[in-house]
Amino acid sequence: MRIPRPRRLVLVLCLALLAVTRAFAADSFQVVHTYPHDQQAYTQGLIYLDGHLYESTGIKGRSSLRMEDLETGRILQLQDVPDKYFGEGLAAWKSGSTDTLIQLTWQEHVALVYDRLTFRFLRTLPYTCEGWGLTQDGKNLILSDGTATLRFFDPSTFHLVRTIQVKDRGHPVTKLNELEFIHGQIYANIWYSDRIARISPATGKVLGWIDLAGLLPEGEQSSRDAVLNGIAYDSAHDRLFVTGKLWPKLFEIKIVPEVLSGKRQTQGAKPATQAPAIRTDSR
Repeated sequence: MRIPRPRRLVLVLCLALLAVTRAFAADSFQVVHTYPHDQQAYTQGLIYLDGHLYESTGIKGRSSLRMEDLETGRILQLQDVPDKYFGEGLAAWKSGSTDTLIQLTWQEHVALVYDRLTFRFLRTLPYTCEGWGLTQDGKNLILSDGTATLRFFDPSTFHLVRTIQVKDRGHPVTKLNELEFIHGQIYANIWYSDRIARISPATGKVLGWIDLAGLLPEGEQSSRDAVLNGIAYDSAHDRLFVTGKLWPKLFEIKIVPEVLSGKRQTQGAKPATQAPAIRTDSR
């Protein structure tokens, strides 16, 4: 059947609008609890394990590894990172009988390995790309470097196992930052964005978005660098925590699925913003 030209134009416009709506649609959130967070912490990596938060902070000369009390935000254990390193993503890994924490560095091409209980430095693991975010799926460590590529490494040797390209409807998704592995999916902060991407670890396909716009009011953001970055998951109690660089608060949130009716969620209607092209020493 041939569609008259005016109708074809209307149909094309409707299909284009539907595509944009779906591309920009995202799940929203509800805040369950709010906890204090050190506003001086330049959050680069965050995990929750055995009742405590572990955090990696960045900036050369200020980078650290921390264990924190969730309820009070109090630092229970702290290890300063040598000034030559810019701390980045963080993951836990059990190596033999030793529980370890693996902390990336930004441009120094080494991961720092610590004993989780004592924070005693054990060794370094080399890699060739930049280090941004880090998580693990029970088999491999998964690393982001700010591009659309996620790398899977053998946790014992840090040898590269495989890579995936993260895409949303065929378009590369760059600025992948802090990572967390939740329910078989990779959750990734997008640098300088209020959004988290949910990614298939098998294909790299973006399975959905979570829009956290408005989570921390603008009046509580201390600087332009105070952006969303930090995802931790309590698997024992199915709790999701998020925070940001230089944020005074950490939030436990519940994801509210997007409703594909005529009206979208208020916090799921805008696309992710991209980071500036020029990198600085305050990534």
